[in-house]
Amino acid sequence: MTVLQVPRRFNGPPDSANGGYVSGLLAERHDDTTVTVVLRSPPRLETPLLVRAGQLLDGDIVVAESSAGAFEHEVPRAVPFPVAGAASSAYRCNETFSTCFVCGSARADGLRIEPGPVGEGLVASQWIPDASLPLGPALVWAAMDCPGGWSLPDMVERPAVLGRMTATVADLPEVGEHCVAVGELHGEQGRKAFASSAVYGADGRLLGRAEQVWIRLK
Repeated sequence: MTVLQVPRRFNGPPDSANGGYVSGLLAERHDDTTVTVVLRSPPRLETPLLVRAGQLLDGDIVVAESSAGAFEHEVPRAVPFPVAGAASSAYRCNETFSTCFVCGSARADGLRIEPGPVGEGLVASQWIPDASLPLGPALVWAAMDCPGGWSLPDMVERPAVLGRMTATVADLPEVGEHCVAVGELHGEQGRKAFASSAVYGADGRLLGRAEQVWIRLK
């Protein structure tokens, strides 16, 4: 058994942890290379959470469950760093996500991943990791979280939260490396939306890839 505690810096919504980051922390404790994490309840910040038998528990509440995962789609294509930077000029965040550690435009200490359109159903953003961040697999999971979500249309007016994420991390970025995060929409069914994402290093190497199910808020 392991106890995790997510610092307040790594929030998604204002009062809970970023789903991709928490999923990555849980996946780090899994034996499989590709892991699927299903989020069942908002992970509380600054709260001891117990990892047991692939589950993340907050007392008797199941916060998340992990299992071996597999991909259904091709990895989203890489986008040149300058193109990703230009795409971010179209990024518009709403109040729900403005303080998100990954995509929040109000966060000077966040990842500042601000995806904008670069093609039909495809978004991209620059990402330059800084020395204040723990450059582990969970951070790459976090960087792959929001790009998938921002590939959904009308995210400002019809926000969605992460419900399930399958991901693998192949390599880690260096501090100051000019990385690119991309997200691609695969369709919607009712309140569910399906997307994939990836992070590429400055030399074009694939740092990680993910597939996600997003749930539109009522």
